[in-house]
This record gives sequence, structure tokens and C-alpha cells, in this order.
Amino acid sequence: MKRAVFPGSFDPITLGHSDIINRGLQLFDEIIIAIGVNADKKYMFDLEDRVSFIKTLYRNEPKIKVETYTGLTVDYCKENNAQFILRGLRNPADFEFEKAIAHTNRVLSEIETVFLLTSVKTSYISSSIVRDVMRNGGDYKLLVPKTVVKK
Repeated sequence: MKRAVFPGSFDPITLGHSDIINRGLQLFDEIIIAIGVNADKKYMFDLEDRVSFIKTLYRNEPKIKVETYTGLTVDYCKENNAQFILRGLRNPADFEFEKAIAHTNRVLSEIETVFLLTSVKTSYISSSIVRDVMRNGGDYKLLVPKTVVKK
């Protein structure tokens, strides 16, 4: 079984994330959407909401699991018998950042990182942009799946 972990904070999940997940479903038998927990980071949405947004979005997709984790992603992958880490790339800056992480992960483990380029229509979307739009009263619904609801 080809199992991939798609790690992130998903604060919130965006249309760019779901684009990568949906295309990844064609490549992998199972994708674990792994929401990383960092006690030092201040999130807009609490962990339960982020989990709920994603579980609701993929409730009819048996190849998707949604979990939370702390620590190194490669350790989480090993614990869950995942051979791949799935990552999306929006631009050259993403590539440089993700390449360094992928090289480090290869030093630490046998786990391969698979990169998918975001689609043109979602390449500009990031969670930080979505949060900024939300904070300033903009129409964030154009940038996120319907399951993301601002409280």
C-alpha cells in the first residue's frame, strides 16, 4: 500500500491544499492529512475546528484519514508506515524551502517527499493570506472549501 502523509497546520485548509490532496488521491492508496501541533504557535482556528473542516470536507473519501501529531514529521510517518510525504509547491520560494526540508528528511529516514505543483487557479492562495482576508472582513469563501466557517 502506498501511504502518504500530507503535513501542515491547515489554519485553515485552503483550496490550494485541497487541490494537492485531490490530485494526490490519484497517486496514493491512502493519504493521512496530518495536522501538526506546535505549542509555540498562535493559531486562528483551534485544533478541533481544523480537524472538523477537513474531516467534513473528505467525509465521503475512504482513502483520507485526518489526524494530529507533534514532533518530527518523519517520526510520524514511520509510526504510521507511510513511505511518502506529500507537499505542494506554489512558487520558487516554496521549492527552495521544501527542498531543504526534504533533504533533511532523507538524511533522517528513508521517506521520500513527493512534490505537486499547485494548479494555476490556486497558486496564489496561502493560509496566511486567508487569515489576513478574514481578519479584515474580506470574502474569504473564495479561497477555502465550503467547510471552513469563520466563527
